[in-house]
Amino acid sequence: MTITHWRRSLTAFLAAGLVAGCSSGTPEAADVKPQPRAAGLAVENVVAGLEHPWDIGFLPDGRILLTERPASFRIVDGGTAGDVRADLTDVFVSGEGGLMGLVIHPDFDRTREFTTCQTHQDGGQPVDVRLVTWRLSPDATSATRVRDLLTGLPISTGRHSGCRPTIAADGALLVGTGDVARPSHPQDRRSLGGKVLRLDLHTGEGLPDNPFASSSDANERRIYSYGHRNIQGVAVRPGSGQVFTAEHGPSGFDEMNRIQPGGNYGWDPARGGTVQTYDESVPMTDRDRFPDAVLPLWTSGATSTEAPSGAAFLDGTQWGPLNGRLAVVALRGQKTLLFQLDDAGEKVVDLALPTELNDAYGRLRGVRTGPDGALYITTSNGTDDRLLRITYRA
Repeated sequence: MTITHWRRSLTAFLAAGLVAGCSSGTPEAADVKPQPRAAGLAVENVVAGLEHPWDIGFLPDGRILLTERPASFRIVDGGTAGDVRADLTDVFVSGEGGLMGLVIHPDFDRTREFTTCQTHQDGGQPVDVRLVTWRLSPDATSATRVRDLLTGLPISTGRHSGCRPTIAADGALLVGTGDVARPSHPQDRRSLGGKVLRLDLHTGEGLPDNPFASSSDANERRIYSYGHRNIQGVAVRPGSGQVFTAEHGPSGFDEMNRIQPGGNYGWDPARGGTVQTYDESVPMTDRDRFPDAVLPLWTSGATSTEAPSGAAFLDGTQWGPLNGRLAVVALRGQKTLLFQLDDAGEKVVDLALPTELNDAYGRLRGVRTGPDGALYITTSNGTDDRLLRITYRA
């Protein structure tokens, strides 16, 4: 099958706006269309005056820690955002890179530690993307670097830098990474680019029950799934441990995936090593080259580019009929997509586009569920960006 034929076939297959995988791995069409409709959401502006806030962390005392891509930490207390002093002079801020993902450690009460994804420079030259563990001062006005948890994630001038960390149900650190637009990275299991990593939160090493734990290569031991392009959202479904990601496609074909341990998600811009350029005409999920590649649960198809970013689950009875949906925010699409999944996490049964968040706040970057059960979203417009708090009011 030619690429053109493949794209036309998939576009027809996506007439309902969805690709779903049944338990056997065979794709099946579902009669589910994205429905723009009021969802009964109330949107509160928590704080404004931010600059490209990338991720959100909730502290036990009720304050909120934010990363801003131009390399700054902010602490939100009530309706104000204060600066957090930290040495971030080694952060390489270019293109999509900078100070990115953030995760608060489960033992923060005792350690006051959190971990970030950040692009690293030396002498003004990009070196790598790395995971860095920090310690926040008791008054939350400064942060001190504790350790480089993991170095050597690939970097470019800033394109496809990823990088989203999330704590799994079992306490593992999950990290979605970008392929930095280098053709060989997604399919190379010695590279950390274009992957979901599963790590020990304290050592940065791969966990002993990872799918490639017996490999002699330390990077391969860290890999949970591969063949990805640019993951920007990682979410764990409450009560199940199921892992879902949001991923940028080349032009259209953005994806929402259910992650299978050891799964290959089929992105191969190197065409099996036959080209040296970053060939973006290949399918996002190339089943001609990789017959067992894992199909997405949803794709935007050939005619729509959403640029999905953060992902988080709505969790709690206060969400009414929306309880349990997966919220994925979009940069270019400037919207929030609410996916209703079946219990097995193998099929999308409904997709709502709440009009309260559709083209209302510009580009949306980060989304996390707060300890109060509300959904918190950051905008990424570059000027007077905001942290929004979303609740259900119907």
